Amino acid sequence: MTPETFKAWRAHRRLSRREAADALGVSVATIVLYEAGKRRAPDNRPVVIPKTVALACAAISFNLPEMS
Repeated sequence: MTPETFKAWRAHRRLSRREAADALGVSVATIVLYEAGKRRAPDNRPVVIPKTVALACAAISFNLPEMS
């Protein structure tokens, strides 16, 4: 999942950054970094959106029940 596809997913679902963060179990800062495609590190290495996050996005899109 690229930063662009992540942003498109959030926009399509009409989720705020807070709502997306809560749904994915991450911080709002993480959402900001995913969408910017950069890390906070001084070298600004590209951020890698984990496959688990991409799968969670897909599960939310298909309204799959949350697993405990």
